Amino acid sequence: AETIGLGEGLVGQCAVEKKRILLTDVAPEFVSINSSLGRAARVNILVLPVLFEGQTKAVIELASLKPFSSASLAFLELLTQNIGAVFNTIEATMRTEGLLSQSQQLTVELQSRQSELQETNEQLGTKARLLAEQNAEVERKNAEVEQARHALEEQAAELALTSKYKSEFLANMSHELRTPLNSILILSQQLAGNSAGNLTGKQVEFSRNINSSGSDLLHLINDILDLSKIESGTVTVEIEQIAFAGLRDTIERNFRHVAEAKNLPFHVLFANDLPRVMESDAKRLLQILKNLLSNAVKFTAQGHVEVRVGLASTGWSPDHPVLSNAPQVLTFAVQDTGIGVAPDKQRLIFEAFQQADAGTSRKYGGTGLGLAISRELALLLGGEIRLVSVLGQGSTFTLYLPLEFAGPDSLRVLTVDRDLSNAFPNRGITVSQVVREAQVEDDRESIVAGDAVLLIIDDDPLFARIVLDLARERGFKGLVALRGAQGLELARRFLPVAISLDVFLPDMLGWTVLNQLKLNPATRHIPVQIFSAADEDRQHGLAHGAFSYLVKSSSSEDIGSALDRVKAFTQPRTKRLLIVEDNDIERAAIVELLAYDDIEVVAVGTCEQALSALGERAFDCIVLDLRLPDISGSRMLDLLQEHADTAQVPVVVYTGKDLSSAERSQLQSRARSIVLKDVQSPERLLDETALFLHRVVTALPPDRQAMLQRLHGSNDSLIGRKVLVVDDDLRNIFALTTLLENQDMEVITATNGRSAIELIGKTPDLSMVLMDIMMPEMDGYETMREIRADPLLPALPMLALTAKAMTGDRQKCLDAGASDYISKPVNTEQLLSLMRLWLFR
Repeated sequence: AETIGLGEGLVGQCAVEKKRILLTDVAPEFVSINSSLGRAARVNILVLPVLFEGQTKAVIELASLKPFSSASLAFLELLTQNIGAVFNTIEATMRTEGLLSQSQQLTVELQSRQSELQETNEQLGTKARLLAEQNAEVERKNAEVEQARHALEEQAAELALTSKYKSEFLANMSHELRTPLNSILILSQQLAGNSAGNLTGKQVEFSRNINSSGSDLLHLINDILDLSKIESGTVTVEIEQIAFAGLRDTIERNFRHVAEAKNLPFHVLFANDLPRVMESDAKRLLQILKNLLSNAVKFTAQGHVEVRVGLASTGWSPDHPVLSNAPQVLTFAVQDTGIGVAPDKQRLIFEAFQQADAGTSRKYGGTGLGLAISRELALLLGGEIRLVSVLGQGSTFTLYLPLEFAGPDSLRVLTVDRDLSNAFPNRGITVSQVVREAQVEDDRESIVAGDAVLLIIDDDPLFARIVLDLARERGFKGLVALRGAQGLELARRFLPVAISLDVFLPDMLGWTVLNQLKLNPATRHIPVQIFSAADEDRQHGLAHGAFSYLVKSSSSEDIGSALDRVKAFTQPRTKRLLIVEDNDIERAAIVELLAYDDIEVVAVGTCEQALSALGERAFDCIVLDLRLPDISGSRMLDLLQEHADTAQVPVVVYTGKDLSSAERSQLQSRARSIVLKDVQSPERLLDETALFLHRVVTALPPDRQAMLQRLHGSNDSLIGRKVLVVDDDLRNIFALTTLLENQDMEVITATNGRSAIELIGKTPDLSMVLMDIMMPEMDGYETMREIRADPLLPALPMLALTAKAMTGDRQKCLDAGASDYISKPVNTEQLLSLMRLWLFR
């Protein structure tokens, strides 16, 4: 069938127009009607639209031999209307039948779906019942978990409380153990010194043995405290960059003499491919190595002890959470040829208070704490210790550490067995605090013999870098120490030509550092340039032998000028000393005492001659007698202060005049030192001039060195001074009183803070207070705060003594008003050194 589109031909046109089309007398070429009898020449065509409600339903085309009459046309139009209604009915019927068929099909599908849904509902019902049962089970388990959680919380609270009680117990036990130990050490040291000369040799030996045993007991107390603090997770690690060159020197210096004392060859081998530095806690690392090396030497009778340091790719536990992820791992192997460890003992020796030789007839002493502490410290630093040993042939303890400390986040709870084949503890270790000190890249790796080295001791890295850069511009090589103890160690090791020193350091005051430098003959001659934030202690620093004192400022010109003066002073030249003494015999004696190849001495008898000499040349120090024929010594000091060229020259006042306190104070504000002509005046004069001229003491003649040695063995600055000792323990009071009275000091005592405050108020000539911290009712902190609250006592020196060896004690003491801090058991030399320092001030 052919499809006719709307508008195409007569039919299409009729469908569009919805009107009839009548064609009459159509030409034969348009359409023809043929039959067997004939053919019609012309026809008429009628095209009618079949409509229903204005819509074309169909088109009827008719052809006629005769023209259509009007009646026929009317009939046909009426017929098409009926046909349209019929067509519409048929169409509606067909649509209804289709919908019925579709409905029947959907009904069948619905019935099928209903069957499936019913089956699914049955399955869901079954699952719902199972889920309800599971929910009930989950609720039951949740209740059990909640109950267990509550139980764990209670246990955690109990553990926290137990840990708190343990920490407090350890702190108190530390005090209770150290307090009597303090008395034992001080008194035994005093007896061993036999200052009165009334003890026999055997009694002196007994005293030394008592002191040695007390020292061993102190080490045991420290070890127990270390282990307890590690176990309680309260250890603080201080992470810094550790140079391998310095680490090697430290190992050599600390352990070679120990091995050689047993005639054991000691080898320290560092691999060539090591980087310049590692990142870890130097104190903890050295503590581990000290324990391992001490054991190696102790258990080795013949053969050798060897330390090997290098990089490793394997050897540690494969599942170690830190080492397995570390980019580079260091290995510290300590090998000996000693007695070795039996296989069944290799796990045991890492436990606290356990030893391989643990019987009652054991050959080797010790507590068995060293390896336990070492293992825990290794874990704390992110590493581990492994042991390889053959009984009777020797042992190798290997410490593995990451080259860079991974931080506290990496030290997560370790749940590995304690066996050395899997050598982690089954409990967690917590790092309570990690202090990362800023590092200043200095020149310590490139220093060679003959270099001009400046040591910078300052806790401010920014200021240290400024000084370092300015020093390099002036031809120095620089060393930087951010702590006082580190600075003292670097000074002893490198012997720099000059030192830059800050007064306020995190571990000790700069005055203590200066005092230690000037007490050591090897470092006494080194000029020390002090940089401080305040100008109030200028005279104190200069009087203690500082080369110069400069207040820190934002100007690099002042710092550069100070370094220029230091550099000029360190250039090889003969130092000049001017002696002003009117007595010819006395003047000759002084010249004989002080003159040597390293200095040039000019001696004059009047102030006029002295001023003339000062106008002609520069001097590095002046010795001045107060009694002069033309001008008094006091006026001479004023004249020196008035001229810029001589105002900074150190002046040692050497006089036989009996000075009053007011005269002494007035002179001390202008002169560096006052030496009275008494029994020890020659020694004092030699000592003071050597200090200000920065003479190398070890290069002086032997008799002069002996004089200085005798002088420093005495405590002239302590004689006659009144000191208050505050302690609740009578044994401590007795020990300290004995020590101080042996220095010819006057000692008064108090057993509590309240009575101490009353005594201070009644003793106007009190020179110093030694304050114990742990006291009942009113502790040392509160006592010192009340003393400092008195406006009349802002400068009274107070040294805090405490046996509570906890982090931050020193800062707490300083915040409470202490001048300085010393821990028990008291080191008598350190105590006397601090007392000399603060009493002189």
